[in-house]
Amino acid sequence: MAITTDLSGKTAVITGSNSGIGLGIAWELARAGADVVLNSFTDSEDDHALAKEIAETCGVTATYIKADMSKGEECRALVAQAGACDILINNAGIQHVAPIDEFPIAKWDAIISINLSSAFHTTAAALPLMRKAGWGRVINVASAHGLTASPFKSAYVAAKHGIIGLTKTTALETAGQSITANAICPGYVLTPLVEAQIPDQMKTHNMDRDTVVREVMLARQPSREFATVEQLGGTAVFLCSDAGAQITGTAISVDGGWTAM
Repeated sequence: MAITTDLSGKTAVITGSNSGIGLGIAWELARAGADVVLNSFTDSEDDHALAKEIAETCGVTATYIKADMSKGEECRALVAQAGACDILINNAGIQHVAPIDEFPIAKWDAIISINLSSAFHTTAAALPLMRKAGWGRVINVASAHGLTASPFKSAYVAAKHGIIGLTKTTALETAGQSITANAICPGYVLTPLVEAQIPDQMKTHNMDRDTVVREVMLARQPSREFATVEQLGGTAVFLCSDAGAQITGTAISVDGGWTAM
């Protein structure tokens, strides 16, 4: 049987996908033929315009659904409202940096809810649809911090380690059902949010752009290059393809060698 990456007829639900990594993955899945459902907690004209642009450019159906990933019932409602969910991309996430003894309780709770619990709720809602369809892909966007740690990021590291564990459990519970579950673990990715941090880092360290990127921001990434949202999208497409049918319960690093150290 020829290996194919054609995802025509599949519907992908991508949480936290009106910018950055989530949007990059949505674009690549749509280019591979999948219908896509974008999501965030906002509901602006720009959000819906993104869906329209993807639909018109890629010749697929693309919609935008507002849902707050900090609320379990809205996570589950997102999948229900999508109507189909052959591919689930759990990407929504936030970050806060502080020492453990100074970490705000509200920030801890929000990070665990959005970065970890949301994936549990969407997966619980999506698996019955995948089983009914006889095919499914769950892809959780974890992080290099799902495999290693950094100081002052206790909630984020805990949530991303949890995502890896949830991925493995999902894989075991769906083994033999033509459903796979995997995690993608990015290092530093060049997103609009990261790009916006570069000027401040240049001022703080009195360095030019290339030097601050290489020596400060990418100090733990041996390649000294950012991953791109297109590369992460391509990884997701690969996991959804025939070639990925026997890859399950795995954490795939896209981190320029970060976790190899």
